[in-house]
Order: sequence, then structure tokens, then C-alpha cells
Amino acid sequence: MKLETHKLKLYLAVFLCFAQMIVNAQVKYSTQSKQAIKFYEESDTYLNSKNYNGAIEVLNKAIAADKSFIDAYQRLGDIYRVIKNYEKARENYLQVITLFPDFAKQDYYFLGEIEVKKGNYSYAKKYLEKFMMYADKPQQFIPQAKKYQADCKFAIEALKHPVPFTPKNLGGAINTNADEYLPSLTADGKQMIFTRKANNNEDFYTSTFINDQWTSAVKLSGNINTPYLNEGAQSLSSDGQYLLLTICNAPGSYGRCDLYYSRLEGTEWAAPVNIGAPVNTGAWESQPCLAPDGRTLYFASDRKGGLGKIDIWKSYLQDNGTWSEPENLGPNINTTEDEQSPFIHPDNETLYFSSNGWPGMGNSDIYISRKDENGAWTLAENVGYPINTNMDDFCLVVTGNGNKGYFSTNNTAGKAGHDLYSFDIPQKLKPKALTFIKGFVFDEKTKEKLDAVVEVQNLKTSKTVYRSVSNSESGQFYASLPQGNQYAVNVSREGYLFYSGYFSTVDADNTNVVCLKAPLKEIAVGEKIVLKNIFFETNSFKLSSESMIELQKVVAFMKSNAQVAIEISGYTDNVGDDQSNLLLSENRAKVVYGYLLRSIPNPKRFTYKGFGENQPIDSNETPQGKANNRRTELKITSIQ
Repeated sequence: MKLETHKLKLYLAVFLCFAQMIVNAQVKYSTQSKQAIKFYEESDTYLNSKNYNGAIEVLNKAIAADKSFIDAYQRLGDIYRVIKNYEKARENYLQVITLFPDFAKQDYYFLGEIEVKKGNYSYAKKYLEKFMMYADKPQQFIPQAKKYQADCKFAIEALKHPVPFTPKNLGGAINTNADEYLPSLTADGKQMIFTRKANNNEDFYTSTFINDQWTSAVKLSGNINTPYLNEGAQSLSSDGQYLLLTICNAPGSYGRCDLYYSRLEGTEWAAPVNIGAPVNTGAWESQPCLAPDGRTLYFASDRKGGLGKIDIWKSYLQDNGTWSEPENLGPNINTTEDEQSPFIHPDNETLYFSSNGWPGMGNSDIYISRKDENGAWTLAENVGYPINTNMDDFCLVVTGNGNKGYFSTNNTAGKAGHDLYSFDIPQKLKPKALTFIKGFVFDEKTKEKLDAVVEVQNLKTSKTVYRSVSNSESGQFYASLPQGNQYAVNVSREGYLFYSGYFSTVDADNTNVVCLKAPLKEIAVGEKIVLKNIFFETNSFKLSSESMIELQKVVAFMKSNAQVAIEISGYTDNVGDDQSNLLLSENRAKVVYGYLLRSIPNPKRFTYKGFGENQPIDSNETPQGKANNRRTELKITSIQ
């Protein structure tokens, strides 16, 4: 599905001009030639039936009868403009202002608009300034004239300061003589899904990046592509486990286009499921993008309550499994015109989108916005020329490491029509550096790969930065983590003890891809796990605030498994005397026990014990080994 746009239509204004000229013609023409007037008046009949070719033919005859017939040139300019033959429209408007500079003041606006679309900004600026000088200029064109003036001002400067941009065609494995567009990527940049339109039918295709090249694209397997529905405007979740897409005119839909999701089950995509209200309405919802936290959905819609025609909105997945009432992204992103194709980078702080409302190169440009320290979006910034041109520029997606951008265009030499390209992202447009966790979930005893809920939370802020389900066939998950933070990793599955992991990106660099194994133990008496995110102040049994995430996970586990009783065990390293360490470990276990008992007031389900420096799990000869020995464990003592 190509991007649906709601560009400003001036057809009505143009035909009002036609109508006014017909009225004026009854009083006075700019010609004395009866033959020219006869042909001119014949064009009325053609215009009434929208037969533009017929009207053009007789108007050319009128001009042949009188080369100075201003009215005929004016009407030809208007017609060519309506049918988007801008060269011919410009040619005829120029004839009008040459013969009579003040004949139709709106012609200067039309010429300015045409020159913006052609990328001739200096000429456009001149015509628009002339239009704005008239005191009695047509009021309906003033807002857009001001927008075009802002475009000219921006574009003239942007042309002087181009950003680095060398697009590379993705080649025959991806591009064909059909149209390829709307690319979406996993965070690791290894899998791509895009839309291919051939014989007026759109389907999803996928390719994998292996040995520095893309494999030959194949149709997406599973239940996504259908011969009878219009599917498109897709977005792949950063870990590749969910596909968000738009389906139009489907039976039982809320509006003409609704948002759907599909989950990857092994290697096959499940049948799409309508996201439902309140995200979908009777309006147009499209172009979804799921944030890396797996719980924030960005999309474009022309629903009521927005700032313009099409705005970008967001909705949150709530704990009860429903989506929140969508929120408008506000005036730093949305304008009175169209904002579309949102792409939230895996850093969850950088947004790329398209707009025809902000100053740019004319038509739609690509913009960038970043979250500030309060989580608010900064003012939209044009990504610059020549990434943006006087053509429509849409749909930029950026790899997780921030190095490559992918987009579609028909404005560069390629196979045919729209092709997919990549380019190196300029430094100032790069997102935040990330560290990636490539994890695997499996049964500890059988080694069977498992699908399980994986959640990663920032220990300082308690915010969830990633939530998804590992693949049922491979057990794999892929999380992207902003650097400079510490994270709790929790993996849970019914019938199993949860996996508790700790991960730090404080000293990481943006080339890090870390493999993490998450073995799960079936719930059984005697099984135990280390609670890696229980923290105490040094030589103290006072819990740190970062421990609350893990404590809540234990509470949730106990509530979900009401038949289970556990022991909380405390351990220390070998620093200090035995008795002090034993007391410290017992007090630490007791504090955790007390927290759990307050949350679930059933003393039969909880016990605690301190072991001091006994039963080390690592060497006490290294700082890391000592840190591993200072631990809190959870052990299942009985199952009722």
C-alpha cells in the first residue's frame, strides 16, 4: 500500500476561477476576435463534464485565432495545473502575466507553487513575494503561500549546506521492474520486510542480510499475504517477533483502514488480528510502528482531535492487554498539514517521520525529533538536502546501530519505478548508541527451546525498555538497550521458575552484541535461582531502591503459583569474620522475607535463612567472584 496522503487540494478554487471567468466573459473579453470567443465559450461545455482534453483543444484554437487572448491562456494554465502538467501550466501563466501583469493575482501564487514543486526556489520566492504584496489578493491562498515562502527560505540555505548522502541501490535481490517500497527492519539489520507492487497487487516480501548482502527476496510466509485484501504499511518489531500492518476495507473493520498485528510462530506468521478500539476508529489509521519496549505503538491517523489533516499518535499497551486512548504527539511533531510514516528507532528516543507542514524542500520531507530529559519530543528538524528533495520523501528506517538508513524512491536511477536504497546516516542524524542482547530461552534439563515472556527494565527508572516473547522454535529474543544504564532481565513461562538476569551497559560501546542464555527450571521442590537484582547497601541489610523490580517479580511469581512455598537464602563473600557474615546474610534474607510477607500475608509460604560465606558459587579471589558470592537465592521448599 503506497502512503495515503491528504495534500491540499485547490481544485475547488480553480473551478471557482473558471466560473468567475465565465461570468466575466459575459461582460468583456480580452479579445475582439469572435472566432476566439466562440472557441473559448466551447470550453465551458467540456469543463462542465471534466473533459480536460477537449477543453484544451478548443482553447488552443482560441489562442490560434488571437495570440493575445489572455483569458484563454489563464484557463489553460488552470486546467494544466489541475491535471498536474506543471510545465504547461507555468508556460500559460507566464503568458498571462506577460500580457497583463495584474490580470489574475493568484497566478503569482500558482507560479510560486509550481516552482517550489520543481525545486526552483529563487523563482518561487520572487513569485510568492509578488503575490503577497497585493492588498486584494485571494485570501484562500495566503496560508499555503506563507508555507511555501518558509520552504523557499529553508531550501535555499539547505542547498548551500548539503549533508553527506550517497544512496546505494539494494540490487537485483531486492529490486525488480515492479515497485518496491516501505522497508522495515529488525534492530540488528539482518531481516527486512518490504512491500512489492506488481500487476496492481501488493504483497509483503522478506530478505535476510548474510555475508554483507541481501538474499533474494521471497514472499512472506504464513497468513499475511492474501489475494482479496489490501495489506500494507507494515512495520517489523525490533526483535522480529511481531509484524504491525494496515489492512483496508476488511470485513468487520472499524474504518476504511485499520491496524493489525501478527506474531511469528516459529517460522510462520499467524493470521493478522485487529488491534481494536480505541486505536482503530471510523477514521483512517495506518503506518504503525511498535517501540522497542513492545508496549508503545506509534501510528498515523486523520481521526478527530488532531492538530492537522493527518497526525502522528501513540497508544500504550496496558497491563490488562488493552490499548490506551491514543495521545497526539503534539505541536513539536504535528502541524496543520500531514505528518506520516513514523519510525521510532530501537533507542526509543529518536523519531523519524515525514511531513509537508514543516519548512522543507517542498512537498513531503523527512524530519527527526528526539526525546528531551523529560521525555518530551523536541521541535522537528529537517534531515536536510539531498536526503530531502523537491519530490515527496517518505519512510526512512534506520538500523539499530544507527549507521545505515533505508528508504524507497523513484527519484534515483534504478530498476524501474520505486526501488529500495541504503545510505550512511550522517553523524548529526544518528540515534543514541545501543548495546544488543541476543538471548536464547530453553529448558535447563532437556535443552528444548521455549517461548517465554522476556522483559527488560531500567533498574534506576523502573521503566520497561523491552517486552516481547521469545520465538517458539528458536527460543531467541533480541533486545536493544540504550547505553549507560543497568538493567534487570526477567524471563517467565508458566510451569517454570523465572530467570533473573542483570545486565550493565555503563561501559559498553555501540559495537557490542552480547549473547545471553536464559535456562528455565521447571517448578519442583529443591529447585532454586539466584535473584540477581536484589541489592543491599555495603555492609548493610538495607535494601536499595533498585531491588523493587525483582521483589515485585517474586511477588508476581508467588501469586501465579499459589501452591508453592519458598525459602529466601542470603550469602556473603569471605570478607570479614564468619559470625559477622552469617548475621549479615541472615538479616538480608529476613528483610526480603519481610517484604514478601507484607505483600502475601501467609507465613506458611515463606521461610528465610542466612549461610554467610558458606556455599560460594565462585572464587573469592577476584572482585567479580566476590560479587557473585554476595547473593540472595530463592528455593522451592514445597508444593501443596
